[in-house]
Amino acid sequence: MIRKPKLGQNFLVDDAARHAIADALGDGSASTVVEIGPGHGAITSILAGRCHRLIAIEIDRALAAELRFQFRAQPQVEILEADVLEVNFAALIQPGEAANVVGNLPYYITSPILLKLLAAGGQGVLARAVLMMQREVADRVAASPGGRDYGLLSATTQMNARVETLFTLPPAAFSPPPEVFSTVLRLEFAPRFRELGVDAAGFDAFLKGCFAQKRKTLANNLRAAGYSQQELQAAWPEELPVQARAETVALEPMAQLYRGLTGARMP
Repeated sequence: MIRKPKLGQNFLVDDAARHAIADALGDGSASTVVEIGPGHGAITSILAGRCHRLIAIEIDRALAAELRFQFRAQPQVEILEADVLEVNFAALIQPGEAANVVGNLPYYITSPILLKLLAAGGQGVLARAVLMMQREVADRVAASPGGRDYGLLSATTQMNARVETLFTLPPAAFSPPPEVFSTVLRLEFAPRFRELGVDAAGFDAFLKGCFAQKRKTLANNLRAAGYSQQELQAAWPEELPVQARAETVALEPMAQLYRGLTGARMP
């Protein structure tokens, strides 16, 4: 009997793909790996023999029970029945340790999970993530400034991690087949806030204002966010076109503009 999937579940059944995803994490013999959404254990079964410790987070009660039974003889594998959005990653690992993450992210909550991982990476809790997600979302995460896919998700991710696109899988790689293609990305968490001379909380809020209205210019979005024309003129980088839109601006000049604006507003 085949269980009817719920919670947006599409289970990976392509053997080459599951090995490629596990391989992309690198050597885990001395590290902790956190797996998000293990499902029936397609990737878990590979990682279990490679990791010092494997924590699989599964929200589905029946699947969590299935996994506990499947890995009952492998004490290095821990099945955590929980919503990943409510998990405290820092509490899962030893102080001073940085875990790796692997996961097939549910399409409907990909962005919230990604933002949570980026925050944990920024705290030094996570070192690397190999994530599978809907191809269109992956394209946005990995996009370069000036491309049609570049936006707030791109900028936020790339302020926190180096992004590498690994490969794309067709619907037939899953059961049941989704209606979309899926892409696997590798993220090396490496926050750039100190390098670019900006504070994380303030710059994150600044980016949200910059990308608030896609059809508006960067200057218009920032005026809507509360900056005056005088402040913008005083802080505007010389090489940045006045009519530039946020999606065309790289992180370096964006950070330069932020530094100028915060300096201009300081008493």
